[in-house]
Amino acid sequence: MSQLIHPHYLAWLIAALSIAGIIARPMHWPEAIWACLGAGLALLLGLLPLAAAWDAISKGLDVYLFLGGMMLLSEVARREGLFDWLAALAVNHARGSPSRLFALVYLVGIGVTVLLSNDATAVVLTPAVFAVARRAQAPALPLLLICALIANAASFVLPVSNPANLVVFGKHMPALADWAARFWLPSLASIAVTWLVLRFTQRKALAGRCAEYVPVEPLSGHGKVALAGIVVTAVALLTVSALGLQLGLPTAILGLLTAAIVTLSQRASPWPLLRGMAWSVLPLVAGLFVLVEMLAQAGLIDQVRHWLLGLLQTSESVAAATAGGAIAILSNVINNLPAGLIGASVVAANHLPERITDSLLIGVDLGPNLSVTGSLATILWLGVLRREGLHVDFWTFLKTGAVVMPPALLAAIGTRILMG
Repeated sequence: MSQLIHPHYLAWLIAALSIAGIIARPMHWPEAIWACLGAGLALLLGLLPLAAAWDAISKGLDVYLFLGGMMLLSEVARREGLFDWLAALAVNHARGSPSRLFALVYLVGIGVTVLLSNDATAVVLTPAVFAVARRAQAPALPLLLICALIANAASFVLPVSNPANLVVFGKHMPALADWAARFWLPSLASIAVTWLVLRFTQRKALAGRCAEYVPVEPLSGHGKVALAGIVVTAVALLTVSALGLQLGLPTAILGLLTAAIVTLSQRASPWPLLRGMAWSVLPLVAGLFVLVEMLAQAGLIDQVRHWLLGLLQTSESVAAATAGGAIAILSNVINNLPAGLIGASVVAANHLPERITDSLLIGVDLGPNLSVTGSLATILWLGVLRREGLHVDFWTFLKTGAVVMPPALLAAIGTRILMG
């Protein structure tokens, strides 16, 4: 087959089919299977040497460690009822107002995303919010949309807020002070505009009243350990980030330590905890690393590099805005993890101005708020809703995303460009 089709076209075909499989999940096979099938085909057809594939997988070590640690922390917190406790407190503080409940859930979503990553917001906070909305007799969809949209809108407040941040910057992650100087104002713009537009789109659903009180079970001792583990991890990662060090290993160590303290104090087996984790995320990410390396060897990175350099001949601001907008759209076509890997390859191959690099990252992180297939977080969010028996189709999400995402993206990238 590889002799009948030019290798470059074959690489694109395999990548397209793999991404389609990840998004559509034919036969209900997990997303990771389609990524790994594409990576395996690349090797079998000689489109990528084994050594290059191994190098591509190895590049993701920090991402795997980060995801593993965050999944451990999130699963411990979920099992010990931390997120249910937070969501119930939000209901009681809303005092019967769906609008106030909307604002409080939005604030909780920001906190979870910033400290635990957008995937934790999608996977762990979503079922808690759905359960509380049902108990409070409040409209569920506006609150659930918060879990999906804030997971991306707040995902560049800190380096730890989105695994895609680690993908784009890799070993060249900015130190925390530098990150704050470059991203905190654009993040504030993203969060504020997403709030304003989403709140406007849901104004009719949020009219009326909801239950003023739901019972709140006291947070158990183990739940407090989970909360302490999250706080310690957040402080440790802020410190590590301030020193300009990689984030994966500290996250994995603290996640393991928190899980070990809880399971040992309960004298429980760790296997139920480990079985509850979404381990398939790791081979999914590894497969995507291989697919992007295949595309890089097919000339994709060179094409994007020439395009960006051509834009730079006109204006750095135009190049930054165009690059951020383009990769935001691309993230919805092929998912933001492979889009982020493409952006990372371009950044690594060129000494691009910071405004362009940062606009690329904003596009990768925020762009997926357009469609439910745009990021791993929103795909996971959709899976959680299916397990809860609630169906939100592609078009329902797109109708909201098409209104919410573009102004937020424009505000965030525009803020970053104006900062100079």
